Amino acid sequence: MAEAYPRSDSESVSSSDNEEQWLDQPGAEDDDEEQEQVEVVSLLDEKVFPDAPSMLAYCKDKFGFDFIAVRDRLELDFHGSVKLINLVRQSAKEGTPLPKEITAEHLADDKLFIPVLDDDALIFCLDELPAQGEEKGKTAEAPAAASNGEGPVDELLQKNAKLQAELEQLAKQFSSYRMAVEQTLDKRWGVEEDEKAESAKKAAAPAAEEKKPEKDESAYYFESYAHNDIHELMIKDAVRTDAYRDFIYANKDLFAGKTVLDIGCGTGILSMFCAKAGAARVIAVDNSAILDKARENIFNNKLDHIITCVRGRIEDVVLPVKEVDIIVSEWMGYCLLYEAMLPSVFFARDKYLKPDGLLVPSHSSMWIAPVSDAEYIAENISWWRDVYGFDMKAMQTGIHTDARMTVMPADAVCGEAHAFRMLDLHTAKVEDLVFEDKWKTTLGDKVEALDGFLVWFDCFFGESRKEVVDADLTAAQWAAKGKERVAFTTGPFNTATHWRQGLYLFDKSKVKDIEVKPGSKLTGEIKYAVAEGHSRGLDIKITWGLEGGDKQSQTWLLH
Repeated sequence: MAEAYPRSDSESVSSSDNEEQWLDQPGAEDDDEEQEQVEVVSLLDEKVFPDAPSMLAYCKDKFGFDFIAVRDRLELDFHGSVKLINLVRQSAKEGTPLPKEITAEHLADDKLFIPVLDDDALIFCLDELPAQGEEKGKTAEAPAAASNGEGPVDELLQKNAKLQAELEQLAKQFSSYRMAVEQTLDKRWGVEEDEKAESAKKAAAPAAEEKKPEKDESAYYFESYAHNDIHELMIKDAVRTDAYRDFIYANKDLFAGKTVLDIGCGTGILSMFCAKAGAARVIAVDNSAILDKARENIFNNKLDHIITCVRGRIEDVVLPVKEVDIIVSEWMGYCLLYEAMLPSVFFARDKYLKPDGLLVPSHSSMWIAPVSDAEYIAENISWWRDVYGFDMKAMQTGIHTDARMTVMPADAVCGEAHAFRMLDLHTAKVEDLVFEDKWKTTLGDKVEALDGFLVWFDCFFGESRKEVVDADLTAAQWAAKGKERVAFTTGPFNTATHWRQGLYLFDKSKVKDIEVKPGSKLTGEIKYAVAEGHSRGLDIKITWGLEGGDKQSQTWLLH
């Protein structure tokens, strides 16, 4: 609302000349127009009006719908009026006729708090409409004001004060409206049920247990997925995202009419793929705050009637269904098993997946190969010995302790890759994720020295749980055997992914160089173990040596 210009003490209240000059000041009326100009969309078509009264008059004259009369008849307050607006707009949007007589029962559903039209100006303008019974009062007010001798300036000041008070009241009402919408959406999407379940769990806990719960070591994991950056990185990884999209869209017959569970849904993109492919219902579960944005994404894409969002760990939440036909999840971490999300998928599989249900993806294989890259060693390890002429040997302390996640060039691989483990996700168990497997390789003809090992994984999207994937086949080899098979690799011979590869460099101050030459055969073991104190991390131990010769080993940390 534009502020009235203040009067000086020298100005005469009764001076009509001064009043006319004030009213004629440049911009006095324009300021009001600039600040108050709104576009109110018709309730029943797309025509736009500069204010709510003219729009409602248009709807009454053209369509015979009298909003004010219905509001007054039902004695609707602000919230009831909002529901009435959304009821009428929804009817117009769907092309369905309004009830012949709208009753309170038609407005009972709290879903009517959800705006049909974004930033609906009519809702903001509700207090501009005449209050119930106000029309009669207005006719009596005008003569009274004239008899009191009030001039135009006083009337404007009083109107300004009144409108400011009404604006404050409208702000309070709209804040209450927003809260009602949020509560409605939370209830609709299962948050209320989650909170009740959590309260029930706390109430059931023995009263004697007063000690503080242990710190959740996984808290940092879920917090890290609450920000946009990680999700942008994953979605822009076309190898990853295209694989899920291509499998889901190429197999719409598998998804049509089915109930799908998406574990670790993130932004909701996989859930929306499934909904678009014809799934009857999708339950999207995530324990990160990103779920709030997933809800918005789903709502904004008009898929909220199919997808239900549930916040919490899959082991803790109560799903709105007893079983599902398909589980979709992007659970893979660095070197496949870092982040330890796969046990959660196994939990959901055993509890919710139908006996003939499908896991997407269905199989994963893990690969190891020897590497030789003198250039990488020089640029990332040796260079500390000469940094602008200074020896920074101290910076090399522990440099070989951690696994390095990087993208290596294909020519750095100096021997045959070996698939040391294949996981059929329909049958694998948690104990299969801690192991020690044998591997072997034959060195290539360009090997000069052995610098370490490279580890990566492949993923396969089988169309049936009965499908068998040969452990020795790469993703490309397997996909080539079927017309529309989908698989991808994170290895060095194809397009790089956000998973990169795990590089395990030898600490040559502790391990011995072995004499290698083209055609030499190496054998060894690779061991995956859960890191102590890091439940989602890994300790990876690799043992190696020439075939028939002595073996040596080193352990790297992936924490």
